[in-house]
Amino acid sequence: MNTNKKPAEWLAESLKYEDALLADLKTLLAIASVRDDAAATEDAPLGPKTKKALMKWEEIAKRDGFKTGDFKGLVGYAELGDHDAPESLDVIGHLDVMPEGEGWTKDPFTPVIEDGRLYARGASDDKGPSMIAYYAVKMLKDMGLPMKRRVRLVMGIDEESDWTGMDDFFATEGYPTMGFSPDAEFPIINGEKGNVSQVVRFDGTNGGTVKLVSFAAGQRPNMVPGTAKATIETADAAAVVTALDAYLASESRVKAEAKVTGNSVALTFYGKQVHGAVPETGENAGTYMANFLQQFDFGGNAKGFLTFLGTAVHDDSVASKIGAIKHDDLMGDLSMNIGIQHFDDGQPGFINLNFRYPQNTTPEAIGAAVKGGLSTDFTATVAIEGHAQGPHYVSGDDPLVKTLLDVYREHTGMPATEQVIGGGTFGRLLKRGVAFGAMFEGVPDTMHQADEFYPVADLTRAMAIFAEAIYRLANED
Repeated sequence: MNTNKKPAEWLAESLKYEDALLADLKTLLAIASVRDDAAATEDAPLGPKTKKALMKWEEIAKRDGFKTGDFKGLVGYAELGDHDAPESLDVIGHLDVMPEGEGWTKDPFTPVIEDGRLYARGASDDKGPSMIAYYAVKMLKDMGLPMKRRVRLVMGIDEESDWTGMDDFFATEGYPTMGFSPDAEFPIINGEKGNVSQVVRFDGTNGGTVKLVSFAAGQRPNMVPGTAKATIETADAAAVVTALDAYLASESRVKAEAKVTGNSVALTFYGKQVHGAVPETGENAGTYMANFLQQFDFGGNAKGFLTFLGTAVHDDSVASKIGAIKHDDLMGDLSMNIGIQHFDDGQPGFINLNFRYPQNTTPEAIGAAVKGGLSTDFTATVAIEGHAQGPHYVSGDDPLVKTLLDVYREHTGMPATEQVIGGGTFGRLLKRGVAFGAMFEGVPDTMHQADEFYPVADLTRAMAIFAEAIYRLANED
């Protein structure tokens, strides 16, 4: 089923909502909804800021006359159409955001428009796209268009970490017939690699003539660390500074500085922070720092830690050096991000390696490769931790995929084919679930990066596409 509306008419209708969409989106972007376990309470299990964002979204949906619900303070939802309809469509977004990280030229939680771009943490991942989808459904509601299938907007608040509450929500409130997540890019993502974190844990032992006092890089498994800091103790601090100058003269991809206080040297390395699903596009400050430091006379687990980071996994986004490398024709290459690296003298330490893997390998095989990559002088354990997910794929022949691609082509005049990514979206929660938008082709991807933005002109452009796509999916036979 289709309306008689042409793409230009959908866009014209969407433009009527631009000011309201921007106002509500800015309100949500101003909430620093980063998961904060240290501030968690029974009422706010992931911290007060994520809960505040969810409550604000639910308040907006109630204001606009939707039937709304809240699941354990972890998932909010709003419905359009018959709640008891035999078939349904879910649009699944998220309101949590990554930590701001380093390198911002603007306040990440004070949304601002400059040169046609809306800057803020969450502008493109995923508050912006989530609110675009929300307003697309609101527009359909205001237009009074019929819905054969129930349409449900679902908002989670832990997509960037462990997806807390999402499985329980669907098991309790019911799975839809199909759905999509507006949390990636156009034209479509109908395949997602598997996602698993292998964590190396060890005691912070030292030896040798140089001591590793501390080493810290990374904030989340799915971010390439843009900054790394270490403190070492040595009898010849000047030699470290001289060696650093020589290292930087031959390695232009990072910057670094050293501060000497007596026998102590404080090092800071600066790389390029990007999304952990595409580590090859960034520069991991932590592994570069380890690559530099491993030349000195460390001992104990400090030596093993630096050798592993600085050689075995450094500058190798496909994990070829440890033997985890895999490729298949559908999903492409396995990728590896060394997201969090932590060492403190005398204390437990860890390294989090986040893998996005195709269908021809397993988490167990990846873990075995990581163990094999540890040097014999590194006493450590390797285990899967966190929320592991297998590969996900919806056939390009599925009517869900075909309809979404058709709508995209009609609105943009661009060719559109299926694709697989290393990133993970809530679309994979559904057997017939994909990611659809909201980043257009040619727009720089700033997700998980400093100065994250979404083009203002694309807000209503994407809204028009979402509106027609949702309408067609809710009514097609």
